[in-house]
Amino acid sequence: MKTYKIIFDENPAAEALQILGDGIEQFTQLKIGNGRNTPLTFFLRDEKGGIVGGVHGNYGKFGWLYISTLWVSEPVRGRGYGVQLMNHIERAAIEAGCIHAYLDTFSFQAPAFYKKLGYTVFGELEDFPVGHSRCFLRKRLIQPEG
Repeated sequence: MKTYKIIFDENPAAEALQILGDGIEQFTQLKIGNGRNTPLTFFLRDEKGGIVGGVHGNYGKFGWLYISTLWVSEPVRGRGYGVQLMNHIERAAIEAGCIHAYLDTFSFQAPAFYKKLGYTVFGELEDFPVGHSRCFLRKRLIQPEG
């Protein structure tokens, strides 16, 4: 009989992490088919091509857009670029067949901003970090007919 050991690895090799990712991907494909995600990114650039903001996320066959990052640099905040970036990624996701979007943010970041865009909180981890919360928000991108 084989024996197995659990080993702590403080700095795992990329190849080792790839084995984990491939394993869960194979399991997922057996259950629902290809679950791979497609990245979706828009940048806000200045006149010299420098990045001063952007939004990044991904979508897959589940009909959901996950927005992992939205950032606009301090000098250009408050000028509507965050809203424009969100509009771009949401429209692209709708064109790709997404019906919903979700994201997470901290209470000290931008939950009020996302709520103004129609996102609603569906979960919250309090004291993450202590004294703050991690907020999970969602939005229906396409309204049901009828």
